[in-house]
Amino acid sequence: MATTSAPTGAVPAGGRLAHGPRPPMSRAERVAAAAEHHVRVYRRTWRGSVISRFLSPLFFLAALGLGLGSLVDAGSGGVDGGSYLHFVVPGIIAYQAALLGFGDTTYPVLGYIKWNRMYSAALSTTLDVTDVVLGHLALLSVNLLVACGIFVGVAALFGAFASWWVLVAVPIGLLTGLAFAVPTFAISAGVENDNVFGILYRFVLTPVLLFSGTFFPLEQLPVWLRPAAWVTPLWHGVVLTRDAAYGRSPGLAGLLHVGVLLVFVGVGWVLARRRLARRLLS
Repeated sequence: MATTSAPTGAVPAGGRLAHGPRPPMSRAERVAAAAEHHVRVYRRTWRGSVISRFLSPLFFLAALGLGLGSLVDAGSGGVDGGSYLHFVVPGIIAYQAALLGFGDTTYPVLGYIKWNRMYSAALSTTLDVTDVVLGHLALLSVNLLVACGIFVGVAALFGAFASWWVLVAVPIGLLTGLAFAVPTFAISAGVENDNVFGILYRFVLTPVLLFSGTFFPLEQLPVWLRPAAWVTPLWHGVVLTRDAAYGRSPGLAGLLHVGVLLVFVGVGWVLARRRLARRLLS
């Protein structure tokens, strides 16, 4: 019986693993292949991240929003006419995203470059630097959405939000996390050891948390210190999540906040891709 062969360049009916010619992988397929490695790793290691990604924000909620919040409300009547719980929880959403973005692009990135050399192995295939970076950030984005979504759901059970618009805080948390993750990826791609990560955490991430309006209004800072908060991505994320939690329209200022976060992501992307290529391909 005569058989007909598939046209040259067509994908066989049996899928990409079937016999016969096949077209080059698309960008989406290559990114999915890069992300699949991270998914497989995470399926084996997710238990170790439960405390940092899910329980730690709940500890903040209990200690600050409920515990300290009751004292603030009793002593000063809350913040801006509302309860301290309503004030601080949106800030915790943004900070959780920032911390997760920072943590997933420090030691993991350096490990894939220097210790287990997974990135070098990936680049020896048809994947390129863009695929490798996007694959890493793709799983991180899913983790950010899940972590922020779970926290919003749990905090809502305690009456932490004044409006259903708080659901918008989940994608805002994603953008805030990426505004930290992508520039941190660029830093990790160029360092030789992990000593710099401790320095970044103590002298960059922690001060940013304290001076971003997360736990108290920015107006309580000295006037000369407030511009330090304006140039950090966390403050912009905190303002956006707080507006969403209160159901307030951010107006044109909201576009400015989103624009600043996108600038951090865009500049970080250019630097991350360039530094990883220089590190592994030159």
